[in-house]
Amino acid sequence: MTDIQLGMPQLPGPEYPAEVRTRLEADAREVISRYPDSRSALLPLLHLVQSEEGYVTRTGLQFCADMLELTTAEVTAVATFYSMYRRKPSGDYQVGVCTNTLCAVLGGDEIFDALQKHLGVGNSETTEDGKVTLEHIECNAACDFAPVVMVNWEFFDNQTIESAKKLVDDLRAGREVAPTRGAPLCDFKKTARILAGFPDERPGAIEASGSAGDASLAGLRLAKGVTEGGTVPPRTEPPLDAAQAPEDEQAPPTHPSSHDAPQKSAASDPEHPAGPVSRESEEGER
Repeated sequence: MTDIQLGMPQLPGPEYPAEVRTRLEADAREVISRYPDSRSALLPLLHLVQSEEGYVTRTGLQFCADMLELTTAEVTAVATFYSMYRRKPSGDYQVGVCTNTLCAVLGGDEIFDALQKHLGVGNSETTEDGKVTLEHIECNAACDFAPVVMVNWEFFDNQTIESAKKLVDDLRAGREVAPTRGAPLCDFKKTARILAGFPDERPGAIEASGSAGDASLAGLRLAKGVTEGGTVPPRTEPPLDAAQAPEDEQAPPTHPSSHDAPQKSAASDPEHPAGPVSRESEEGER
């Protein structure tokens, strides 16, 4: 039975067209030059070939192997380990719904189930128009904005079933969609090229990089003693730092946590104190 009969995607042959390979080789050499060991360039090169066809093909695997003087088995081992590399044709927009613990309990599971029904696709499947690939994803360190949906690795925070449905409908209709924070949205191929290490030419992308939302900064403000109404007065009896406290002195009652308090090494077993072992005692035991 053929791949077509099985419904499997047809993979291209082992060579890019000459003009494509020439262009990719120039890009690849630029990437490789950034590393003291050429093998270290494998991850960005996989992003580079993914930016060409939207997923890592056999052609892309062979290209990376040729440029880095590796075997295709070595390249494939890396490409199949990381979920960021797609192994089959996928959509212009990779819509990932976080279903890790916090996002899940705050609605991530319901959002993911609703989008599967709304789009008529399962996990890691693509809509018929080739616009959206839906998947559940692991934590993306945005728990204070849960539940989170990501599109081509850009954040869409505090989502609901209704807002997530509108998001994918807008993507499929070609309407402009703006992430909650960070750089403007672009399609998956352009995202892959940026991840390969080439300049991000999206308007405002540089200014938006590294931005943090209010929820992330709230903890920092509290740690510095700043509240909505002003500044919290300093504590009258600040806890001793473990490095400054005398060895035989217990932590003050105001210490924030007994786990952090300085203690002797044998505090957990007073009946069997564990002091320094001398050379004489070691020889006596022998």
